[in-house]
Amino acid sequence: MTTERITAPIVGDRMALEPIVIRSDASLTEAASLMDHRHIHGLPVVDASGSLVGVLSQTDLTRARGTEYLWANWPGLAVRHLMTSPAITVHRSTPLAIAARKMERHRIHRLVVVDDLDETIPIGVLSMTDLVHAIAEETATLAADRPATAPADAPTTESGTTPGATDA
Repeated sequence: MTTERITAPIVGDRMALEPIVIRSDASLTEAASLMDHRHIHGLPVVDASGSLVGVLSQTDLTRARGTEYLWANWPGLAVRHLMTSPAITVHRSTPLAIAARKMERHRIHRLVVVDDLDETIPIGVLSMTDLVHAIAEETATLAADRPATAPADAPTTESGTTPGATDA
């Protein structure tokens, strides 16, 4: 008898590889332009040596636009002034369910995936969108595997059959 081991999906199954990063000394204008042109909502932030130092999100930029002081000083601000630091990270071998709980606990929309041997090296990003894709696939598979049954509140006849049902 062969038993098939079912494994939980992991971050490495869903993460975006080779993340688009930005340096901490880059301008906010450069960061906004990069996010806009690449259609991404957040950027891992690295220092001059490429080590992860934070994350800049579209929420950070939007808050700056809505804050008079920050907006007035926008031209002189760098990514390091608005980024969230430290970045919340995860490893590629982390189960998706744990990654989802981490996002929920920290109220964030992405996790930076770091190298197993050097946690300062960003190797990917797992976003809420990646998780939603995984949820859609997982629930579609579950629905396909489940036998079709009448809803619990469906009317039945005295014999216990659903009205209109026929034996084929």
